[in-house]
Amino acid sequence: MSGVNSNSRLVITGGTLFDGEKERDNPGLLIADGKVAGLGARVRESHAAQTFDATGCVISAGFIDLCCNLREPGNGQKGNIASETRAAAHGGFTTVCASPETSPINDSGAVTHLIQERAASSGAVRVVPVGAVTRGLKGELLSDMAGLKSAGCRLLGNGSRSVGNARILRRCMAYAETFGLTLMFSPENQALAADGYAHDGQVTTRLGLLGIPEVAETAAVAEMLLLAEETGVRLHLSQLSCARSVDMLAEARQRGIPVTADVAMHQLAFTEESLASFDSRFHVRPPLRSEVDRQALIKGVESGVIDAIVSQHLPHDTAAKQAPLPATEPGLSSIESVLSLGLELVERGELSRSRLLQALTTGPGAIAGQSARLDEGAEADLCVFDPAQHWQPSVSALVSVGKHAPVLDRSLPGRMRLTLVAGQVAWRE
Repeated sequence: MSGVNSNSRLVITGGTLFDGEKERDNPGLLIADGKVAGLGARVRESHAAQTFDATGCVISAGFIDLCCNLREPGNGQKGNIASETRAAAHGGFTTVCASPETSPINDSGAVTHLIQERAASSGAVRVVPVGAVTRGLKGELLSDMAGLKSAGCRLLGNGSRSVGNARILRRCMAYAETFGLTLMFSPENQALAADGYAHDGQVTTRLGLLGIPEVAETAAVAEMLLLAEETGVRLHLSQLSCARSVDMLAEARQRGIPVTADVAMHQLAFTEESLASFDSRFHVRPPLRSEVDRQALIKGVESGVIDAIVSQHLPHDTAAKQAPLPATEPGLSSIESVLSLGLELVERGELSRSRLLQALTTGPGAIAGQSARLDEGAEADLCVFDPAQHWQPSVSALVSVGKHAPVLDRSLPGRMRLTLVAGQVAWRE
């Protein structure tokens, strides 16, 4: 299999095929010249240099991640495009939207081109740069939106940082609307979040941690929805964490506001209790919240109110997580375990497998402007995973430079067997 390239012919037999809505028996899938060249019984009889037996597996369009930190350009200590895109391929992702929080910040066409060049030379999967909506992500001066769009940025955002001034936020939206751009924001009111680093709930009270109240998110969501309604911009709310945010999102959709949203997988799998033992891995932003919030977020995904599940992958070097909890840097090395954590939700009956896969493919694909279906003639971006087989994340097994995964040395369902990007092998078991 390692010899498969964009000019070879590969037939995938057996297993089930996820078509973007539901699973069906795989009739035979032919990959040729980097495309899906055929589907059906005749494919089995076609001449192919190689075959892949997917018995017991699910064949899906490759996953698309709307929030991934590749750490390049940067100093490389926490990862780079080569290492983190290979980790993405291990997780079944074939397209990642690269956060603008690079060094230098991706607030110009020149930096965008640099990311594209590095991705073309060393990336294992497709990289879609997200441009910074404000210069230096400082939330003060607008970036060169026209230049970023010309360079290939389909999405603009302010990374994990908020735009605290409502007047500037309104200008961002108005300008982005004139260019037909989608704006991605992680909603947080900086004044209300203050110096907090954990959910303002039972765990913070018990352990004496500084909390971030839910209203820090919901107040920002309300403001953004009102401004999006006025300006008409396509707004994407990134990494929601609160039950009330889901309710507000649903109400906004009913009013016809063009808004979409995503949630990080760790918000669906864990709660504030993960910090009870001062485990610095679970120092994340927005913080892990209550079980009530977790259940509401899962229902939001199942109902389709929340369009996409993201990794919010943020690799760190070991030193960044080896300090007293308040002094550690927020973020999880998560992209390799997204599918597995989702399959655990499926096994518990909390989420259907079809909605899990939609939230990893067609949902984010529609937002990023990326195809996420295995139709004839489409790019052969796909993954093949065995939902019944288990794997065990460990420091040695993880591909990412960041070894602070949400689960370590525990058996997880969903072994990734093959990931193809344009018909080329990006990951093979």
